[in-house]
Amino acid sequence: MSSGRALTPCIEFCMGQIRHSSSLRTVEALVAGIRQGDRASLARGITLVESTRSDHQQEAHKLVSECIKIPRPRSLRIGLTGTPGVGKSTFIESLGMRLLQKGHRVSVLAVDPSSTRSGGSILGDKTRMQELSAASNAYVRPSPNRGSLGGVARNTLDSIILTEACGFDVCLVETVGVGQSETMVSDMVDMFVLLMQPGSGDELQGVKRGIMELADLVVVNKADGAMELAAKLTRSEIVNALHLMIPRRESWSPKVVRASAATGYNLDRVWSTVLHYFDKLEKSGEWDALRADQRRKWMWREVSHLLLARLDRNPASHKIAQLLEADVLNGSIPAGVAAEQIVSKFLSNP
Repeated sequence: MSSGRALTPCIEFCMGQIRHSSSLRTVEALVAGIRQGDRASLARGITLVESTRSDHQQEAHKLVSECIKIPRPRSLRIGLTGTPGVGKSTFIESLGMRLLQKGHRVSVLAVDPSSTRSGGSILGDKTRMQELSAASNAYVRPSPNRGSLGGVARNTLDSIILTEACGFDVCLVETVGVGQSETMVSDMVDMFVLLMQPGSGDELQGVKRGIMELADLVVVNKADGAMELAAKLTRSEIVNALHLMIPRRESWSPKVVRASAATGYNLDRVWSTVLHYFDKLEKSGEWDALRADQRRKWMWREVSHLLLARLDRNPASHKIAQLLEADVLNGSIPAGVAAEQIVSKFLSNP
């Protein structure tokens, strides 16, 4: 029995080495598959990135660190948002199929709403984009946002890196919808596209000014049939509204294009406008600065997330937080004071 107990540390060490070796083989296999453009490896890689298990997170960090080194031409990162019912998924599928015909490889990261109670999500984008999902040079991935601020899954930027390493040269990020925090999508993409529908004078009032200011391109979708005249009027209203706003790029003023995902009307013009935007961005040198700024912002967002996660797992901080939360609820202490005490307790006993 004593010898058995003496061997225990050795056995634990060996088991740890085996798990470490297995983890390395898993990451190496995924990197090799992604490098070869294998969609199954990409899917497993993104699943690893989205996992909340600590061991999976460590493997995901290794995976992304290796994939970011794979030499690829710079892809086009495009975010799309719009109010519910505007036809984002239909628009993305129609545009995506045209891009495939032009020789592009298209990835779609459709960030799906999650229930704030159960964490469950609809994950219906793959159902809505059946034709695009089945195409060999396309990859459609619905990802639950799990209540993430901004409607964008926290690890979406890592997922973008994996799709780029897999050889997809156009990455479309469909977000949950327009809201105050939706502006976060602009911190991970190169171009921000806002979809609106005809006759949306009231809708224009409902769209936050901040969202309009972020738009590099506004597409008035469903501009066909009986809605054609309404689409022209809506375009004029949006053009007038944009004239009152300061462009966020030195080399680009936002454009407004009427289009129809259902009929294909003006989709080629939408894409030519996108290419014109990226041409301006590259020639001005803004593209390099934009990518650097994306990395900087998401590094600090990840720092904030990790600190909050560690604080939540800290027993001493968690205990005092529960007590102070009760005081905040009954109004006996200001929220700011309580927050400062929680952070001070965490820093004194991390």
